[in-house]
Amino acid sequence: MPNLITNIQGYSIHDGPGIRTVVFFKGCGLECRWCSNPECISPQPEVGFMKNLCTKCGKCSGTCPDGALVYEEGGFPRINHELCTGCGACSSVCSYKALVLYGQPMNADEIYGAVSGDKMFYEASGGGVTFSGGEALLQPQLVCDVFEKCRQAGIHTCIETSGYVTTSNLKQVIPYTDYILYDLKLQDSGLHQQYTGQPNKLILDNARVVAESGIEALFRMPLIPGINDDKQNIKETADFLHGLGNKFSRIELMPYHRLGQGKYASLGKSYPMPNPLPQGPEQVEKVKKAFEDSGIKCSISR
Repeated sequence: MPNLITNIQGYSIHDGPGIRTVVFFKGCGLECRWCSNPECISPQPEVGFMKNLCTKCGKCSGTCPDGALVYEEGGFPRINHELCTGCGACSSVCSYKALVLYGQPMNADEIYGAVSGDKMFYEASGGGVTFSGGEALLQPQLVCDVFEKCRQAGIHTCIETSGYVTTSNLKQVIPYTDYILYDLKLQDSGLHQQYTGQPNKLILDNARVVAESGIEALFRMPLIPGINDDKQNIKETADFLHGLGNKFSRIELMPYHRLGQGKYASLGKSYPMPNPLPQGPEQVEKVKKAFEDSGIKCSISR
């Protein structure tokens, strides 16, 4: 798998303690229907087209060596994603960033150079660097190499993970990691496979590995209306957390949103959740109370 990064986002306050820089890795073993980063699912580079940014200037015409981009004068370019290899020839000439290349190769030195410049913000806020995705743990050696540099510089390190990785990858990275944000989506394995593409046994097994390692961790739940906000899943999730020990009797809810919908369109994909049930603040609070009634401390990501 190539070491591809889709984005490096500074000044984040939702991806671990303090002010953080988040590095988004490309490639994920799950395909969650509610994923807000569809550009991070495939491990291969992809080109997206943002129609609202296009001025129909025509600079991209004839740039694709594989004939994947078709431009008719006065119209919008069209990408044949079956032919596109993600070479980035078209995006490199697009002045208005309507054509964007998702996935740039970066090595450990380049990533560290990009994140270390914000060290003053980390020190002032108790923040640091978070690796997200996609699934950063699919590239464990790169994670270790960058995190080792961060540790040497006194920069706090954090991983956001689905847990759907080999246990050896997880164990390889834990010694270089200060904090883990770990998603628990559905306790029923059949439903988990239905909505994410994979069963959850490996995820639950790896959650136990995290708990037994002694590392600081926060388990989180993307709260998806009509899918995992029912009483049964809440109870089973609470029981699972209690089984990990008192230290892990807490969870953070991440309410569903549709902010990634435009990215699906840019990649020529249909949005997998076109008609989700409404989820108002009262429903989120209801789930929070259900967890608290089960003895789980519960917070909501705002």
